[in-house]
Amino acid sequence: MELIQQLVNGISVGSIYALIALGYTMVYGIVKLINFAHGDVFMVGAFVGFYSITVLDLSFFPALILAMLVCSLFGVVIERIAYKPLRNATRIAALITAIGVSLLIEYGFIYVRGAQPEAYPGNVLNIGNIDVFGVTISGLSIFILGVSVVLMIILQLIVHKTKIGKAMRAVSHDAEAATLMGINVNNTISVTFAIGSALAGAAGVIFGTYYTKIDPLMGIIPGLKAFVAAVLGGIGIIPGAMVGGLVLGIIEALVSAAGYSLWRDGAAFVVLILILLFLPSGLFGKNVREKV
Repeated sequence: MELIQQLVNGISVGSIYALIALGYTMVYGIVKLINFAHGDVFMVGAFVGFYSITVLDLSFFPALILAMLVCSLFGVVIERIAYKPLRNATRIAALITAIGVSLLIEYGFIYVRGAQPEAYPGNVLNIGNIDVFGVTISGLSIFILGVSVVLMIILQLIVHKTKIGKAMRAVSHDAEAATLMGINVNNTISVTFAIGSALAGAAGVIFGTYYTKIDPLMGIIPGLKAFVAAVLGGIGIIPGAMVGGLVLGIIEALVSAAGYSLWRDGAAFVVLILILLFLPSGLFGKNVREKV
């Protein structure tokens, strides 16, 4: 019975990883950049949600939407200031810049408000437990999973059914050809950052509601785990990020259920090593031979 509860918890946590991983994979798919500042956008979303609930006295969904809007704007600002000037620079220059932006956000945030943690109010979502065939399952876990799935479905509809989604797919396939076809590549990249950052902001609010405690350095480990999830699914592939996040969450839950909860974080990085060794293109990736 406890195993079923752990699996539900694992899927819920995995859906949070999936939301963050979607930002990694969307940005990589278009500009081939690993945006290591993405975990800190997740942290900003958690704090925007916290202040929306405690200071502005908003309920869960308005706080979630506000956090998504603020983080989408924040993501565009980061892209325009830090990454756009390096569009044609080497990969290592962009990677080092991403790490620098991450540290700047973390310690800039600490400088502005201090390093003390905060706690989400316990009554943000008054959802009781659910009994299914005699098994008690956390209603909050089910609710979080539902919100995450809805956001992922909305993303899929945007990517496959809208004009900007077609532009994003075109730019990810061949940016030069997309430019020749009249697509504004800069705007398309900015929209990609905005959407990915909005999902990270939503994940931050969901994470705060689920775990209660938040702090300015909270984005480091979930950000790295979301990167592992993106690699696991096949980085650059949107369905892969979703599946990778859920699989990683379930693996962590099973490790905890086996009595090795202290090894939860380590399990994610063991998965990363195994994937890089045996399946470097990920679950959904394809081996692409580069032409010289």
